Amino acid sequence: MSIKKPDISVVIPAYNEEESLPELCAWIERVMQEHRFGYEVIIVNDGSTDRTWEVIKQIGEHNPVVKGICFRRNYGKSAALHVGFRAAQGNVVITMDADMQDSPDEIPALYKMIVEEKFDMVSGWKKKRYDPLSKTIPTKLFNAVTRKVSGIYLHDFNCGLKAYKQEVVKSIEVYGEMHRYIPLLAKWAGFKKIGEKVVEHRPRKYGVTKFGIERFVYGFLDLMSIVFVGKFRKRPMHFFGTIGLLVFLLGGGIAFFLVLEKFIKSQPGMPPPRDVVDQPLFFLALTAAIIGTQLFLAGFLAEMISLAAPNRNDYHIAEYSNFDSSKHA
Repeated sequence: MSIKKPDISVVIPAYNEEESLPELCAWIERVMQEHRFGYEVIIVNDGSTDRTWEVIKQIGEHNPVVKGICFRRNYGKSAALHVGFRAAQGNVVITMDADMQDSPDEIPALYKMIVEEKFDMVSGWKKKRYDPLSKTIPTKLFNAVTRKVSGIYLHDFNCGLKAYKQEVVKSIEVYGEMHRYIPLLAKWAGFKKIGEKVVEHRPRKYGVTKFGIERFVYGFLDLMSIVFVGKFRKRPMHFFGTIGLLVFLLGGGIAFFLVLEKFIKSQPGMPPPRDVVDQPLFFLALTAAIIGTQLFLAGFLAEMISLAAPNRNDYHIAEYSNFDSSKHA
């Protein structure tokens, strides 16, 4: 007898949120029962130092659809989402923060956009925020840069309230601090129908924010990393080799110019030329040639490592068609 999958899996990373979790889970339960959704709630305790894990277990004792995963230490939101995605069984996966600034009342509309409007993922947009200017201004700058670099025109990449088809969360790997760029990870995995929905942003009721200004600095570094990995992971020689070749040719061109100049000025009637090694351009050419060679070798070594990777030929396949290959032998 097959077990029916839940309609929705709600994945909630939690770090020191003992006060908000009972109220949040009760709210989610009311919404799910009102709309008759089959659901599960997966709360990932990210190494909390308060009673968050005890609260999760108490909630699970009274409501068996609530499941908990507990880290031994704090690994970060990306790690919590990753293990939550691996455990999720629902046809639609909803993520939200545990601080109750995301409203569970948004779940039905997000579910509809995935199931009926056939979006691969939908990202929330907190158009009206209850954050100080010290947080909203860097957020606007961060989102503007991310839109430009990624080519995905969302207003709020970092909103914790998102909805996904199950295939999306099973096809991506969220690591480091890459939770900010899940839309870009989904795009690299071939899921291109990415939508956006204006959602309610509620004032924080319990506790304090767990993120500081440094997250924006790390965010930009992570963006550069994910763009590079997404484009050149399977062909690193295209990146390092191209730059290395151009820099090497620049150095070679400067060296050729210096030699040609000395040859011309060595002709009778010309003023005596300077030695090539006495000119600053010579050292610039030498440095460029060395750097170009190193970059080319780095690309070659990266290509060798990529060739040996066990998942080199892992590709995101949308579906299979039933056919008998023996007929084509």
